[in-house]
Amino acid sequence: MTICPLETGLAEEICSWIYEAPYDIYNWPDWGQMKKDGIEFGDPVLRAAQYAAVLDGQQKLIGFAQFFPLTGVTRLGLGLRPDLCSHGLGPAFTRLIVAEAKRRAPQNEIDLEVLTWNTRAARAYERAGFRITDTYSRSTPTGFAECHCMVYEEVSRN
Repeated sequence: MTICPLETGLAEEICSWIYEAPYDIYNWPDWGQMKKDGIEFGDPVLRAAQYAAVLDGQQKLIGFAQFFPLTGVTRLGLGLRPDLCSHGLGPAFTRLIVAEAKRRAPQNEIDLEVLTWNTRAARAYERAGFRITDTYSRSTPTGFAECHCMVYEEVSRN
């Protein structure tokens, strides 16, 4: 897996991904709408600054990452192509994104948010080196929901 800029064609492809319920909360709006509204990676400036594509060995899009800058923290947002979920790729996919976050801002703590019901993702993040540090309610596209904040912890390998 490699990380590269999230070019327009790849961003458009992400908008065509369809997650099945209950993961359909992660479906993106239509690409035309995202461009028109200038939201998230539909905004070319935001896309260049915060988003990246993850490609497999055949240079096919398998996922994306967002590197959201906060003071002293890089908050990750990530998504794996729906047909690749539940096949054991999550931990390696997440570790690759963590490595890129460290390259971009080595001084920053790295964290992410995951909905508490999404145990599939939380397990993958734990296997990649994250641990739950807080649980709270926050606004989501479908209303308020319980969320875990998970922080990456570097494990020394002696």
